[in-house]
Amino acid sequence: MGLRIDPVFFAPAAALFVRLLNQTLRFSQEGIEPCLALRAQGKNVVAAFWHDELYPLIHLHRDQGIVAVLSQSRDGEFLSQIMTRFGFKLARGSSRRGGVAALVAARKQMREHNADIVFTVDGPRGPRHKVKEGAIYLAAKSGAPLVPIRVFMSRTYVFRKAWDQFQLPLPGAHCRVVYGQPYHIPKVQTPENFQASLQTSLQASLQAECVRLEQILNSMK
Repeated sequence: MGLRIDPVFFAPAAALFVRLLNQTLRFSQEGIEPCLALRAQGKNVVAAFWHDELYPLIHLHRDQGIVAVLSQSRDGEFLSQIMTRFGFKLARGSSRRGGVAALVAARKQMREHNADIVFTVDGPRGPRHKVKEGAIYLAAKSGAPLVPIRVFMSRTYVFRKAWDQFQLPLPGAHCRVVYGQPYHIPKVQTPENFQASLQTSLQASLQAECVRLEQILNSMK
């Protein structure tokens, strides 16, 4: 989000702002039942969504022991400071090295704690709404199903100058979250086996969830 203030200094005030704002918002979830069924069976998932749609998910999935994969960039540090205050665990890695360290840490926490993993799949620096391979690779290696997620916020302030055009819901907004059907990625040995085709597939899945969300909203008018 292009922050220039020290994230450690700014985070406590930001977290308080988030908690106060959340009290004014309405939240709803569509299609989450398959994910809940997997959790009831002791299975974990890898969730994939766009960076600019992150905000409502911090509230809806707080204090669930979920692991967020974040870069070691300044923006990643700010998000880490916020998300730990809402009960998320972290897997950090260098964006300059493709997040390899973060993927290793995420897979370790998944095994040791049976934790769900969440990815902003176009982060940490974009291009906006362009899927990168991290979530796909982890889902393939771990055998955990991949879940595409889309978010609609009825009223937002959009940070137009930020690379992701991050969306902050305005007070009183309705935040709707649509969870796609979990699906498994074939196990692979090298990134070359899956990168292009499966990134395209996940991108199509995220777009499909956007269409499904629009259909849900239109049916309620």
